[in-house]
Amino acid sequence: MAEDSKTNAKDLPHSPGPAGGWGSMKGIARIYAETSASPGALESLRRLNKPKGVMCVSCAWPKPANYSAFEFCENGAKATLWELTGDRCTPAFFAEDGHTVTQLREWSDHELEKSGRLTHPMKYNAATDRYVAIEWDDAFAEIGATLRELPRDDVVFYASGHAGLEASYLYALLARAYGNNNLPQSSNMCHETTSVGLTKVIGSPVGTVTFDDLAETECYFYFGQNPGTNSPRFLHNLKDLKERGGKIVTFNPVIEQGLVSFVDPQNPLAMMTGKETIISDQYHQVKSGGDVAALLGLCKVVVEADDKAQKAGAREVIDHEFIAQHTTGFDDFIACCRDARWADIEQASGLTEAALRDAAQVYIEAEKVIGVYGMGFTQHTHGALNIAMLVNLLLLKGNIGRPGTGCCPVRGHSNVQGQRTVGIAEKAHLVPLDKLKELFDFDPPTKDGMHVVDAVQGLIDRKVRGFISLGGNLVRAVPDQKRMEEGWASQDLVVMVSTKLNRSHLYPGKQAYILPCLGRSEVDEQASGNQAVTSEDSFSMINGSVGHRPPASEHLKSELAIVTGIAKATLDPNPKLKWDAWTGDYALVRDLIEATYPDDFHDFNKRMFEAGGFWRGNPAAQRVWKTDSGKAVITTPPQLTSLGFEDRPGRYRLLTMRSNDQFNTTIYGYSDRFRGIEGTRDVVLMNPDDIAEAGLKDGDTVRLVSDYDGDTVERHLGGLKLVAYKLPRGTIAGYYPECNVLVPITHHDELSKTPASKSVPVRIEAA
Repeated sequence: MAEDSKTNAKDLPHSPGPAGGWGSMKGIARIYAETSASPGALESLRRLNKPKGVMCVSCAWPKPANYSAFEFCENGAKATLWELTGDRCTPAFFAEDGHTVTQLREWSDHELEKSGRLTHPMKYNAATDRYVAIEWDDAFAEIGATLRELPRDDVVFYASGHAGLEASYLYALLARAYGNNNLPQSSNMCHETTSVGLTKVIGSPVGTVTFDDLAETECYFYFGQNPGTNSPRFLHNLKDLKERGGKIVTFNPVIEQGLVSFVDPQNPLAMMTGKETIISDQYHQVKSGGDVAALLGLCKVVVEADDKAQKAGAREVIDHEFIAQHTTGFDDFIACCRDARWADIEQASGLTEAALRDAAQVYIEAEKVIGVYGMGFTQHTHGALNIAMLVNLLLLKGNIGRPGTGCCPVRGHSNVQGQRTVGIAEKAHLVPLDKLKELFDFDPPTKDGMHVVDAVQGLIDRKVRGFISLGGNLVRAVPDQKRMEEGWASQDLVVMVSTKLNRSHLYPGKQAYILPCLGRSEVDEQASGNQAVTSEDSFSMINGSVGHRPPASEHLKSELAIVTGIAKATLDPNPKLKWDAWTGDYALVRDLIEATYPDDFHDFNKRMFEAGGFWRGNPAAQRVWKTDSGKAVITTPPQLTSLGFEDRPGRYRLLTMRSNDQFNTTIYGYSDRFRGIEGTRDVVLMNPDDIAEAGLKDGDTVRLVSDYDGDTVERHLGGLKLVAYKLPRGTIAGYYPECNVLVPITHHDELSKTPASKSVPVRIEAA
């Protein structure tokens, strides 16, 4: 039923070797050649994540104050080179034979982006089924005229997480001056469970750790995150811990190579000798949705050890002084731990009592522990319960709010957290509306706006009539993709701010515009000179970024200039809304951010280029709990899984995953070297015993069919190659975003509405 708690890297099927090393170097070299990027792109890589350099457009992993010569990873390099490609998608591209919008739908995601950087603002011509060039002023005027005609509640202002704090602040201001709080954002689909779940139990919507804590910790307990693909720079911190004698205990249904072993590409000796650092001391392949039971088992062992210590008069294991002073709910949870039956824990988690006792012993012996997690933890029907259970484990020994400890959610997009900080939020109470009224002399709407799930449902129901998308590829990124495509195309207005062609452009509404923007590494020349932008990382650090490469086209505008262009064409004049002045000097926007959020952003312009960024603070890190009770909440779990459905014969738990050759919906290629999948993404990974029991065999062509009880919609995905893989029984895996067609929009975390894409009920059928 359970995997051995001690996993050897050499036991792995499909993996050709450790994370990092020459594999990373070859991956970067391949993308450099494939994108036809200029030699100047290499200079951009040298400047990545350094003071007065460029903040990486890939993940939100923080930038160290003591940076290395090459402060970037494989995925960051790929993202930068992908943006600095020499290929161009000009108006002539859309005029070519075979390039109607309908015909382009047959292209793969990779092929669409390979067409290159968009160079001109474009408008869809329904008569020819093609995009044609339009002047910026005409585009803004037409967009503004349509927005003024539409009912305010029927328009959505979505943000992908790419735009800097300055453009994001003005975008949120535009939406509220327009008349709604319909400001969903990409965090709705990944870490909204963190924002809601952590707030409920510790009063903070974000993680509590900093680099100082990583340098001081003795142990990581690691859940549902893959650093080798999604945040490779984290591997250096994991390696540093192992070199100073620390321990890493990992829980993940899939064995991810980055959590098994790593060769540091910046260490010449390691590169020459292939010397690996073994990352995980224990690797537990928990069932998809089984983390609640696994964590309960860990806590049960801690409670038993504390009971035994108290009886013997030995040092207590649980920090009872901390518990009494800082928490609530302890007694009920301890009773739950004592009463929990190991047979139930084993069944729900897929792990043995012995394996969980091994893991718990590491926790008991460590004085300083950090809990790390990613979307494998958040994207479940009860993902918030996963977070609460991890917080329970940390609180038992006071592992939040002291050096070397804390909760560390690993965020995805580079500024996804920061956009929330400066006002891109659909919940009105999260925004200082009184400050906005004082600063800009209008009455901001107080009614909550649409979450991404609400917006998608509104599109499906034909209630959303206009959509502005500040970056992103929402049609491809969200659940229920087929129904989403139809709803997206039914709108009166679709406006997409983009750098490259993607699938969302191919389902145009009655009016549809593509507004091409600058990349972060490109010069953003405005009235006061080349502009800096800022972003917030996973540790709540704020960093400045300055582009230096020539723009891909003279016709591009910055994201901020596009936002202000739409605002001027849409809103009635207001002397307090100084769109032109703000476009000319982004420092003025930072002054507004400081005035709106003075505690977090004091001296903003002065501090934006501090090495490593400046910390905007976190009360929970100082043991100030902004919860209803004023204390951290210890949660008694009402169930043993994070699933919203029951197991039954023929039903599997599908988890969606990323390959080594992608970032979010951007597909760089078809080489997932860590899993041995080459040349295709049309696969489903499955335990060999499950394959045999289903009457199938490795290499069969199969299709997945939704087994969701919440509605009667037919959802299926065919043409998938079955790959025998080391997974827990009952758990299967396929690639995101291809598997989004199988995820119902109503299948989401109960508290946050984050899509439950890591535990989707499906059946598998022979093709």
